[in-house]
Amino acid sequence: YYTSIQAFTISLLGILTYRSHLVASLLCLEGIMISLFIIAALIASNTHFPLINIIPIILLVFAACETAVGLALLISISNTYGLDYVHNLNLLQC
Repeated sequence: YYTSIQAFTISLLGILTYRSHLVASLLCLEGIMISLFIIAALIASNTHFPLINIIPIILLVFAACETAVGLALLISISNTYGLDYVHNLNLLQC
């Protein structure tokens, strides 16, 4: 558990540190999802409730959807603006 919690904490600190760079933020978000998957898989293996085994699979599905949306957003922003720095973008302006 401790390694997964450390990975979660490091990824969370990475998001807070590199929040202006979209690629680094996406990588840190993936680190958070992987550490949550490991924690959920460990909890599911320690409990004997049969319905809890589906939770890690659901987390993997959400992680895959989050990755697809994040990469599509990254491609759209980099094609439109030519960079992926979040603080230079004003996405609320039409």
